[in-house]
Amino acid sequence: MPARTVRDVAALLDHAVLKPSFTSADLAAHAAMCVARGVGCLCVRPADVAAAVRHVAGSPVVVASVIGFPHGSHRSETKAFESRLAIADGAKELDMVIALGPLLSGDESRVRDDIAAVVAEARPHAALVKVIFETCSLTPAQISTACRLSEEAGANFVKTSTGFGTAGATPEAVRLMLDTVGGRLGVKASGGIRTWADAVMYLDMGCTRLGVGDAAAILDGSTAAGTY
Repeated sequence: MPARTVRDVAALLDHAVLKPSFTSADLAAHAAMCVARGVGCLCVRPADVAAAVRHVAGSPVVVASVIGFPHGSHRSETKAFESRLAIADGAKELDMVIALGPLLSGDESRVRDDIAAVVAEARPHAALVKVIFETCSLTPAQISTACRLSEEAGANFVKTSTGFGTAGATPEAVRLMLDTVGGRLGVKASGGIRTWADAVMYLDMGCTRLGVGDAAAILDGSTAAGTY
């Protein structure tokens, strides 16, 4: 496999600016870094979408909004409305948290319908939907089920973690997700990816997106700070 360049990896990073304490100045600084370093996607809180879009205007960076974040326990109607507003503000991608309680309860129709409600808002605008599982809370069988339900509901990606759970991505969970979706959906490893070696490992496994909290450190070959 050919060596990955910094530019190639940067384009596959979703740089997260999601901590509750982040200020408008923090958002502007992170957006400027994404533009300068060629990061593919800036993932922000719903209230920050419009400002993020302004900050990256004229660059290839796209803006994603989290939906139903971080626990996934919002009503489906709320997730749909949140999606509609994010798209209206300029978001091109939606990272929605799965209905975790219903998934753990075995209520497959509720989980599927919840994802489909967001997909219905996204699809007319060609916005991508990534479904966040929080794999640290799931058994392998539940991870496989979540992948299947996401595909049935029309999502574009499945994603390991919010970064706010008890653990982030693991090779074992990512391998299971990759095997289950079989290339029909993208897989985004997220949470705990703090080094260039981490990033390359997950990309070499087959992930097509990575969620990170410190893209600059990873691209510079150092270790990202923080817990995301």
